Amino acid sequence: MKDLIEYIARSIVTEPDKVVVTEEENDEFGFLIKLDVAPEDKGRIIGKQGRVAQAMRTLLRVKAARSEVKVRLQIL
Repeated sequence: MKDLIEYIARSIVTEPDKVVVTEEENDEFGFLIKLDVAPEDKGRIIGKQGRVAQAMRTLLRVKAARSEVKVRLQIL
């Protein structure tokens, strides 16, 4: 799941080298994926009215449902 978010983020931003994705496992929430990008690329990741971020979260939920786990995406 981490690889999926990293691939999408690197495709969108202008500085792909500054994309950092970390994955933490939590018993209560399942997996927490943290996405950190350059400050000038945050708008591109979030998108107009949050549509890009919502699309990434939807893709994560679909992949997580197939693996029968819970996943949350946090954009730093």
